[in-house]
Order: sequence, then C-alpha cells, then structure tokens
Amino acid sequence: MSSRQRADASRPVIVTGAGGPAGVAVVRAIRAGGRRVIGCDADPLAAGIRLADEGCTVARYDEPSYIDDLCRVAEKTGAGILLSTIAEEMPALAAASPRLSRAGLAMWLPPVDAVRTCIDKWQFAQAVSRHSLPAPATGLGSSLGVPGPWIVKPRFGRGSRHVVAVDDADELRWALARVPEPIAQTRVAGREFTVDVLVARGGGLAGAVPRWRDETKAGISTKGETFAHPRLIPLVDALVNALGLEGPANVQGFVEPSGEVMFIELNPRFSGALPLSLAAGADLVGEYLRGVDGLPPRPSRLRYRLGVRMTRYYDELFEG
Repeated sequence: MSSRQRADASRPVIVTGAGGPAGVAVVRAIRAGGRRVIGCDADPLAAGIRLADEGCTVARYDEPSYIDDLCRVAEKTGAGILLSTIAEEMPALAAASPRLSRAGLAMWLPPVDAVRTCIDKWQFAQAVSRHSLPAPATGLGSSLGVPGPWIVKPRFGRGSRHVVAVDDADELRWALARVPEPIAQTRVAGREFTVDVLVARGGGLAGAVPRWRDETKAGISTKGETFAHPRLIPLVDALVNALGLEGPANVQGFVEPSGEVMFIELNPRFSGALPLSLAAGADLVGEYLRGVDGLPPRPSRLRYRLGVRMTRYYDELFEG
C-alpha cells in the first residue's frame, strides 16, 4: 500500500521509531546517502533523534495525536517521505494514508493483512504451515502436538523479552503460566540466520542478504557474517509471496545440522543489524526510497558480497 503522490527526491525523509535499532540504522543509511532525514520518536532522548539532521518528539503510535504530530512535522520540515521502522504502527499509518498524503508525505507500506499476520507469531506460524513452508511445530497456549524441547514466547512482542527455553514438563508449565499470551514451539537446533530483504511491488524478491546471527543482545544481532545457502533464497521468496508482502522485511530462522531451513519469524520492516547488509553492498534503503516513488528496483544495487563480518557491534564491519 502506498500514497499516490510522487516523492520529491530533494525533500527530507521522516523516519519513525528513530530510537530503536532499526530506526538508528535507517537514519544513518539515509544520511550516508546524502539525503536530509528527520528522526521521530516518542522518547526525546532517542539516539536516532540526535543522529538525524533534525529530530522531533511525537506521540506514541497508539495515541490519538500521533497522526496530528506527523503532519505537523511534515509541515515544519518540508518532508516528502515517511519511512516507518515500527511494524505495529503500520495499520494506523495505512488508515491515515489520505491525510498523510495531503500533508505532503509519500509512503510505501506492506498490505495491512500481511503486517498483522507477521506481528502475530501464532498467525505467522499458521500461515507458514498452510503454505507448506518449513517452520517448527507451534501451539497456542499449550504444547499439545508440539514435541519438546521447547521455546515459549509471547504471541505478540519484540526482541527477546519473555522468551524462555524449557526442557521438561515442569519448566513448560511454569513458562506457559508466566509468559503473556504464550505460544510454545519445538526448539530448533542449528545456526541462526536473518535475511534482510526488499520485496518488489506486486511481490517477488528484489534483493536478499542472508547473514548468520552469531551473537545477539536483546534480540538484535551483534555479531554475524553474510553467507550463501542453495535453498534459502528460493524459500524466502516463497515465504514473502505467500504472505503478500511488499517493501523491506527481515526473515529469521535456522539452518539445521542437516542443512534444512526452518523459519521462525518475519518482521515487515528494516532490521536493527541492517548495517551489515549495507556494508556487504546491498543498498536496501536507497532502493526502497526509489520504490516509494514507484520506480523499479535496480538488481545491480542489491547484490551483496559474501564473508562480510560484523563483530561486537553493528558499526564494526569488515570483509573476511
């Protein structure tokens, strides 16, 4: 879903959620591309507000004044694009699309139904299963039909909050009683990955960068390396098309010891460890901004290099 207004490439970009890792990564990427960026967040101390060319404090996305605040920011700064890094706010932005367009803001959002499926981990697991794509067995509020050992996590939530690994029935009962709106999944063995993707308008991968998640903190990858796998990208393509996604997303899962792929999550937004994919040569943010204006992606700008590594924190990058 997008506004019909053509974006003026000389006008600034508003980035929402500028205090989160994804917001910080996008703010940095847009500034590195030479474009003026306005960081918006509900927290006046958000890092992305200070990293941006200009920062604005706005209401939370679930507060009545949020759209009013964004329109005021657009009027004040002359911004021409609104880029959201918060999946949960996207339905509200889509509903307010005519008003935001009148304020001069162009957007390119994924379909609302696809967003709602992705932010609901139970619905996501159900959708993956319906399309016969690989995912761990999942139960809503119980482990019925779900072999152990298990991961128990909230049906809704971000990062690693309230995610519990359990090995036996007593631990499982404890976790199911304490995790809010829990789902139970069979714990997957293997090496964890994220694929940063850009999905073209109408579906189909425009670009995809797989990277290992060798170390994470609060759900954000802090060490990793770009890699290739013979079956992963076709499966990711099938997944994003099955969900009806467009625009940026990050797909998380595991490559099992057998080499098989298993999907566990998909976030319909840029990722917090996006700088690794950018350093590997894939200009996901730049091509997304072109896409806001309805321009087709350029495959040559979305290729990536193997063996680019991230150590300790996402601003320490080098090629192996």
